Amino acid sequence: MKPYLDLLRRVLHDGSWQENRTGIRTKAISGAMLQFDLATGFPAVTTKRLAFKSAMGELCGFLRGATSAAQFRELGCKVWDANANDNAHWRASPYRRGPDDLGPVYGAQWRRWPAIKQLPADAQAALAQAERDGYRPLAEAPGGLRLLHREIDQLRDCLDRIHARPHDRRILFHAWNPAQLDEMALPPCHLLYQFNVDVAGRELSLCLYQRSVDTFLGLPWNLAEGAALLALFGRLTGYRPRWLTWFGSDVHVYETHLPAVVEQLGRSPHPAPTLQIAARVPDCAQTGRYEPEWLERVRPEDFVLVGYQHHPAISAEMAV
Repeated sequence: MKPYLDLLRRVLHDGSWQENRTGIRTKAISGAMLQFDLATGFPAVTTKRLAFKSAMGELCGFLRGATSAAQFRELGCKVWDANANDNAHWRASPYRRGPDDLGPVYGAQWRRWPAIKQLPADAQAALAQAERDGYRPLAEAPGGLRLLHREIDQLRDCLDRIHARPHDRRILFHAWNPAQLDEMALPPCHLLYQFNVDVAGRELSLCLYQRSVDTFLGLPWNLAEGAALLALFGRLTGYRPRWLTWFGSDVHVYETHLPAVVEQLGRSPHPAPTLQIAARVPDCAQTGRYEPEWLERVRPEDFVLVGYQHHPAISAEMAV
């Protein structure tokens, strides 16, 4: 995890002070990239303890399309409690439906993206094709237009493309829906994922773009979840997980986290662990069967870090 520690140092050295919605200043830089070869180990931070089980609970919540902090807690992850219940702006929102509600956050966008088509009412061929694609009439619009709607399972679409059309350069999903940002407790930070398949080498890689990065608290989780997602997709499609490439835009450290960052940077990293996925999760490379339904069946305990050595945990409060 040396690249991650180098990024922390860069933010401290080159970052400028910025104001933001939380009221807690950050030191921030614009633009960064990290790359990890999963063939050499799993990108788990070792200079502090990574709450790996909780991170995998969050990932499984995303895979299930969770929209409530209670759903995440059932999976062993409590990090959404504050955003659901302690964020004054969200508590006052007319879109909030009560305690623990988060709105259509990551998982809802990943698994149930609300797609709208606007077609001329007399475009019979296009309307017929849209219906075959699963769109259903929603409303009539001015100008002789017809609105149609369907929900798109972006994760399943990516899995299907990796399995059936691995040379496709459009294997991606994202969570940035401008029409629904006000309906969420927290707009997405890690918002675009793109898979790249090396068919000849039987390897699968992932690029992840993040608009806003809490480098001390959030980024270790983002890297662990991205690497675990890549490993799971590889498992279900018969490819070895290889490169995780992360891009960050507003990369920052909160002022209240600075002492914790200094403490962490004084520690020497341990060797990277490896990730083991439970044998109950089918390996397409061995079975020859494509079983995408395991997106919903996988559990946090199906992900295990092997040989994970780490320094003690360093606590810090999340800015809400």
